[in-house]
Amino acid sequence: MNTFSNIKELVSALYREQKLLTEMFKKRKSASYKYDYALDLVDNDDNRIQYLLNRSVIRQNGNNLEIDDQFLQFFEQVLEANEEINTSYINDNLEKVTQNIAYYFNEPNEQRKYEYLRTIKNTLRKLGTITLRNVVDLKRNIDNTFKNEPTYKNKRAKLIHLDNKCKDITKLIAQTEKLITEDELTFFNTATDEELSRIIVQLKMQLGKCTHNLIEIERQIIDFLNQIQYQSSVIEKLRLIKYLKDQFILETTTDLKEILATNDSVIFEPKPAYPLKLSLEYLQADEEAFASILKIAKRVKTGINLKRPVAEKISSEYLETQIEEEIQINLEEVKNGFVASSYNLFDFLMNYNFAKEVSFEDRVTIYCQLISQYENIFEITEQFEEKKEIEFAMVYPK
Repeated sequence: MNTFSNIKELVSALYREQKLLTEMFKKRKSASYKYDYALDLVDNDDNRIQYLLNRSVIRQNGNNLEIDDQFLQFFEQVLEANEEINTSYINDNLEKVTQNIAYYFNEPNEQRKYEYLRTIKNTLRKLGTITLRNVVDLKRNIDNTFKNEPTYKNKRAKLIHLDNKCKDITKLIAQTEKLITEDELTFFNTATDEELSRIIVQLKMQLGKCTHNLIEIERQIIDFLNQIQYQSSVIEKLRLIKYLKDQFILETTTDLKEILATNDSVIFEPKPAYPLKLSLEYLQADEEAFASILKIAKRVKTGINLKRPVAEKISSEYLETQIEEEIQINLEEVKNGFVASSYNLFDFLMNYNFAKEVSFEDRVTIYCQLISQYENIFEITEQFEEKKEIEFAMVYPK
């Protein structure tokens, strides 16, 4: 097996085969990608596919191709399309921060001490991003499981598993907050680094956002599990009734007729409704989402005709043309007047008659502008004078 010799070779290979890798990534959830399909996307050049196989970018299984797990995880993480919730990765980064803080205090060399500090900053920055991404993946997985998993037992088991993941992330957030506020308080107070302070503030904001989202996620999981439990109990009862009916013993083994004769409140009882939010993935499918919206629009008829409000007529005052004049100072003209004079530059500007009123501070600014633009034609001496607590160099024309 060959490997890429440098970053340039890796990036060039991914860019050259972007069409193939894009199609394979889109179909990563379905069956493996046919070798013949891949051959069409590389201009029937078998060597290009073999190049990717030799460097483990893709794998071959019979006549099928798959993106290698290492590159697949890289694409999913960068594009934030992964579904795996990796809490162990968060825990590993917490341990890494603790270890490097210990190394930081034990190291007498300032250069190596700075390397440990840089590692701590990178890990803390990465920790907030990973935690936030795990929360987003958790929310997406819960929605997909409840809406798309057809098997009741699997749906319930997956939701319980995701609920445990939610609790694990909550514990890790608490450990992270304890690390930066209690456990390693000495380090964060003594390591005076402006960038580290910004990273800590950003990390606290990310963890706070994650905590609020996890509260909502936990409430949603409980709601989904209750809905599943309710639907399951109703289905079990219906199955039992159907079984007794099929065995022709429903009337003899139950008092169903007597109950229905004495209690007719069921027909007036409102049907329980469990509205489901349409997922973003579904709304991105233009044809299916548009058909659903049309279907709901036909069902919901309010009888209200919405009319766009007509704006009032624009006042003629706003349409009148107004001209505002501003007098600009021509530095070239001021320079020419100074060159023709015998004064030093500062006194010349203090007495110069501008076309508009110019304050002392603005004249000092013009003094600096002229020196910076025309220093080649000015003679800047080492003699200094002071006026109104401003010390200036004596400048004359050459």
